[in-house]
Amino acid sequence: VPRNYDPALHPFEVPREYTRALNATKLERVFAKPFLSSLDGHRDGVNCMAKHPKSLSTVLSGACDGEVKIWNLTKRQCIRTIQAHEGFVRGMCARFCGTSFFTVGDDKTVKQWKMESPEYGEEEEPIHTILGKTVYTGIDHHWKEAVFATCGHQVDIWDEQRTSPMCSLTWGFDSISSVKFNPIETYLLGSCASDRNIVLYDMRKSTPLKKVILNMRTNTLCWNPMEAFIFTAANEDYNLYTFDMRFLESPVMVHMDHVSAVLDVDYSPTGKEFVSASFDKSVRIFPVDKGHSREVYHTKRMQHVITVKWTSDNKYILCGSDEMNIRLWKANASEKLGVLAPREKAAMNYNQKLKEKFQYHPKIRRIAQHRHLPKSIYCQIKEQRIMREARRRKELNRRKHSKPGSMPLVSERKKHIVAVVK
Repeated sequence: VPRNYDPALHPFEVPREYTRALNATKLERVFAKPFLSSLDGHRDGVNCMAKHPKSLSTVLSGACDGEVKIWNLTKRQCIRTIQAHEGFVRGMCARFCGTSFFTVGDDKTVKQWKMESPEYGEEEEPIHTILGKTVYTGIDHHWKEAVFATCGHQVDIWDEQRTSPMCSLTWGFDSISSVKFNPIETYLLGSCASDRNIVLYDMRKSTPLKKVILNMRTNTLCWNPMEAFIFTAANEDYNLYTFDMRFLESPVMVHMDHVSAVLDVDYSPTGKEFVSASFDKSVRIFPVDKGHSREVYHTKRMQHVITVKWTSDNKYILCGSDEMNIRLWKANASEKLGVLAPREKAAMNYNQKLKEKFQYHPKIRRIAQHRHLPKSIYCQIKEQRIMREARRRKELNRRKHSKPGSMPLVSERKKHIVAVVK
């Protein structure tokens, strides 16, 4: 369509677009209903979850009573239940081909199970069982080979065909809470230990590469599926830290918004955002390059969120919590599900561009950023803001009344790092 871009011919173009952007932002908040459904059936808190590598509609979950359930998300029901372990299911992961999955539990065993249900009359039994010497707290499978890693008192790397580990990696003596393979550089691993370390390993060497020590313990980490050297760590000090593996001296970004320990983190398949689960009974979505969350999800019934997963089609988020439910959320709260007509699609794209264009206007920004929070979280955020201000004031006063240069400025990013050991 030929169009004359002379501003004299369209004197009210910007005010008109501003009004449209304001309406689009208001409607986005009106339609923001992220909660889809809850998958109930577990008889104890959900402790860990795993995604099926080939099937979008299949998800696995493990509970604190040793029970593993396989869910069909399209039907929103449980397909199969296995009594896998005595005590907690500490970790689980699916094999890269999707034919089997592994679980570890408090009973010091690693078990491999078939993904398909057993035939009629067949017993529900694991394919392999490995008896270990200590309790395993986490497991992750290699992205391309028949190799998996477990963690407990040390990081063990196993071949699927053998009953003893190929190699054991230790650095210091402490229990390791989680281990993760890098999805791109598949021979790299990261692990979090309870002595506040994040340790990186290379499978081709039999020694660890380097470690970074933080002020408080890191619960778990997750690698960015698009950038090989970026990972995000969920910490006990209410923050998440995004690190560049090559420069561990300071994190790339500190993500602050939670008001209690962050227990789990998972990246979206695009690598642009991640979702975090916290002890403060909420789930937050952070852009990788921003310090604050763009979205917070909570319900009155949801208790401490222990585990969280972002589905492989980038549309949904699953979270497992203390009160035995797995909840399914939309990753984009106001997105319309189902088939869109071409006109709807065009209107949505136009509105999206308008919102981006006017996102910094005070009125639009206020509406777009407003979220309802539970009273407990709201009050804690307020309290923490006061504490942060007091600390800042104290530091400024100290600097003012001491010898010039005796109290160097430490940036927010470097404050939480104790040391980097290579």
